[in-house]
Amino acid sequence: MVEQTVDTLVEAGKANAGPPLGPALGPTGLNMGEVIAEINKKTAEFAGMSVPVKVVFDQAKKTFRVEVGSPPVSQLVLKELGVKKGSSNPNIEKVGNLAIEQAIKVAKMKMGGMLSYELKKAVKEVIGTCVSMGVLVEGDEPKELLKRVDAGEFDKTIKSGKIEVSAEKKAELAEELEEAREEIAEELAEQAKEEAEEAAEEKVEEAPAEEAPAEATEEGKPESSE
Repeated sequence: MVEQTVDTLVEAGKANAGPPLGPALGPTGLNMGEVIAEINKKTAEFAGMSVPVKVVFDQAKKTFRVEVGSPPVSQLVLKELGVKKGSSNPNIEKVGNLAIEQAIKVAKMKMGGMLSYELKKAVKEVIGTCVSMGVLVEGDEPKELLKRVDAGEFDKTIKSGKIEVSAEKKAELAEELEEAREEIAEELAEQAKEEAEEAAEEKVEEAPAEEAPAEATEEGKPESSE
């Protein structure tokens, strides 16, 4: 019988007999416990991430194999940074600061599924993904960092394939991230101050002028208009 496949997305190391696996594999007659155990074994290294999984099986022979794809670039970046999710407002909220070595590591993991076949191009794709995530790279905005990559600033590091980040550099990255957050906060505060001042000026300009009081007569009464 021709092999069949079931494609699904599971939480690494935590697959179970519930949806989406249960309903898809239940009718096949496969040993569900064995399939789940194999999936969890092969996805354990991606703990905390959602991973694409393909179960290829022969229903007549009751045999199967599990093929595990790598998580999306964004998931791998978040894992490197140790954060759960990207920013919902990437221009204002910065969730992390990625080292070029970490970008190289992710690029190596994803090169098989990327359009890029050269490591430098793959690294640039990883950096490009950071734009919409609120992630800085080497203390810089991803778009600016890409210019530095194009200029050859990181060619030596990329060619070496280095993926380790020293404790000292991690500390520097954390400091850069905090400085960036403070700078953004100051800019927002200044912007809010300017907007408040402009609103106050507009309110003054729109306020009606007060009428001058009528002249009083000798008796202290307003003069008649007659």
